[in-house]
Amino acid sequence: MPYWFLGMTLAALLPFDGVGAGVLALVVFPAAAAFVTGLVPSVRLLESSLAKELLKGPSAELAPGPAGTWESRGRAAAWFTLHLFAGVIVSGLSLAVPPIAFVLVMAPLVDWDRRFLGGWARPGTWAEWAAPPAGLAGVAVLLALIVAGGVLLARLAPRFLGPTAAERLADLEARAVRLAERNRLARELHDSVGHALSVVTLQAGAAGRVLDTDPEFAREALGAIEESARAALEDLDHVLGLLREDRSRPAPQPTLKDLGRVLEQTRLAGVRLDSEVDPQVEHVPAAVSREAYRIVQEGLTNALRHAGKVPVRLRLGVAGERLEMEMSNPLGARGAGARHGGGRGLGGIRERVTVLRGEMTAGPDGDRWRMHVSLPLGRAS
Repeated sequence: MPYWFLGMTLAALLPFDGVGAGVLALVVFPAAAAFVTGLVPSVRLLESSLAKELLKGPSAELAPGPAGTWESRGRAAAWFTLHLFAGVIVSGLSLAVPPIAFVLVMAPLVDWDRRFLGGWARPGTWAEWAAPPAGLAGVAVLLALIVAGGVLLARLAPRFLGPTAAERLADLEARAVRLAERNRLARELHDSVGHALSVVTLQAGAAGRVLDTDPEFAREALGAIEESARAALEDLDHVLGLLREDRSRPAPQPTLKDLGRVLEQTRLAGVRLDSEVDPQVEHVPAAVSREAYRIVQEGLTNALRHAGKVPVRLRLGVAGERLEMEMSNPLGARGAGARHGGGRGLGGIRERVTVLRGEMTAGPDGDRWRMHVSLPLGRAS
């Protein structure tokens, strides 16, 4: 191997002889050269891939990748050196032990050159008949050494090639970011598509009942259905584009500036909506504006889904450094026992409020359902 050739060359050039030159040529120089080679980042990728495929066991959990820090480079270099020396030792023994074992096994039957045997198994002595078991024992020891070396390397590989503490922390942070993004996308789909489907369901039912008696209202209802479905498709296309990591199209991010569309869709669904929106809400920070838009949308969806076509009152304004929102409606004929249909509207609203470090209260207040949300503006900006 080139490392040992380099070691012997360097040892020959230095003023060492005997045991010192042998140690330099066979151990020191090759180990130093192997360690320096192992510092290359791609060596860790190669070694971890090999360990994962060949050693199995605990090594099967390795995630191959290049070394990103000096700590991981040092560990990979130590593993590369250990792996290399173990391979050389096992290879040397595999080449030397079988021929010697064969000679010892055949010693009682073949008149080998006694100079080769060193006079150890002279004819007619007990040593001549002890040679075959010694040869077989040598092969067994070699096999046991190979198996034990493989098991030991499989146990050590995760320690040398596994992630460092910094890499584990970075991986956990990346997973947390991905989980937060998935939760955000789930909330987006739930709020936008859920609202659209609620409006479509109510409008379709109303249009079907008055199709013959009031065709003009039915025509308006069908127009509202078309508009709601188009908006839902746009949101769905946006979310699917994010899941595909498609950055070629602009991402529609509705804010409080687009609140009029949601309010109009709700009114077209037959809901008497009494809304009072402060014009200053269009100037709140973008993060608050996006989340507040979805909160209003989900609040209106909850009113449609659980109370039906009851009057809804919405108050939205800026008070100091906070965005204040209050929405209320009668409990309706279905009341507090209305089915929830497996939805998670209030849970999604609470998550949005928590992310912005706001405050939220929601629940029955006499014969009305009332929800109050207060979001800080300073931190979000």
